[in-house]
Amino acid sequence: MQAKAVGVLQGLPISDPRSLQDVTIDVARPQGRDILVEVLATSVNPIDTKQRQGQPEVTTPRILGFDAVAKVLAVGEAVTTIMTDDIVYYAGAVDRPGSNAQYQLVDERLVACAPKTWTTAESAGLPLTTLTAWEALFEKLPYTAAADANVGHSVLIINGAGGVGSMAIQLAKWAGLTVVTTTGKPETTAWVKQLGADVVLDYHQDLAPQLAAAGLDSVEHAILLHSTDLYLPIVTPLVQPLGTIVAVVTNQKPLPMDLLKPKSLNFAWEFMFTKANYQLTTMATQGIILARVAQLADAGIIVPTTKQTLTGINAANLRQAHEIVETGQMLGKVVLTGPFNA
Repeated sequence: MQAKAVGVLQGLPISDPRSLQDVTIDVARPQGRDILVEVLATSVNPIDTKQRQGQPEVTTPRILGFDAVAKVLAVGEAVTTIMTDDIVYYAGAVDRPGSNAQYQLVDERLVACAPKTWTTAESAGLPLTTLTAWEALFEKLPYTAAADANVGHSVLIINGAGGVGSMAIQLAKWAGLTVVTTTGKPETTAWVKQLGADVVLDYHQDLAPQLAAAGLDSVEHAILLHSTDLYLPIVTPLVQPLGTIVAVVTNQKPLPMDLLKPKSLNFAWEFMFTKANYQLTTMATQGIILARVAQLADAGIIVPTTKQTLTGINAANLRQAHEIVETGQMLGKVVLTGPFNA
């Protein structure tokens, strides 16, 4: 079947009208564990902008988009967890056509039913950031994923007001952690406090004295959600011996790993597409995580992080959303809702 979509043919500045183009693609019927969905809303993340910027010139358009809410139209013969007409949400896989298309094939193991009490736009802002935050907190770090299970423990989240940070703060607070985070503007400070952050540090100033002034001499672990090269040497002195620093943003130069040795600190990367890219047996945990988070959303334990919504999924609106994300100053998430109306 044919689908309207927005594609990339070569890596170009977002100011170039050719950077994202309205196209038509063919989408196959689902087989195996794939489901066929009609995309109702999609979101733009930093990975979209980086993938677009680095795209070699191609003749077949590449379809980005790694967040979606969608309606299930058909399922493959091996699908057991999802039914036709379900409204689902997912991040998907980076090595398959994404959610910037009217119809999409997605592996059922990466999918869960969307929150029932949230709007489509609200739910579309969740999947990628939620999976990244959850895996960082509860897989890379030794915290327990249960309500109030980590009382008395602490975590530092660098860049708490962005998409991943906004979810990481909420999940950490649900799990009982003392949350320390960084911001740089009054509006972002107000936002992270609303989400539950206990201590907010101004990243324009030295972090250590601010942490001490808040009554803390250190944190157990840290998650770096911005400028890994810059923050690894800044955060290392703040983390307790035997702690772990998790990074999400790719470094631009070799990291000074020798700084971690005196305190025997661990370093871990979090890349939520690893499970799907390598078809790991654990990839089904992503659907399970999203199902648990949908329950938290419907219970009012977490709040939406969608801060801007554009109506109409087309090249012009996606270029606008990419431009917003490329500033690096995002508060929460930007979402596009259907229809596909090039």
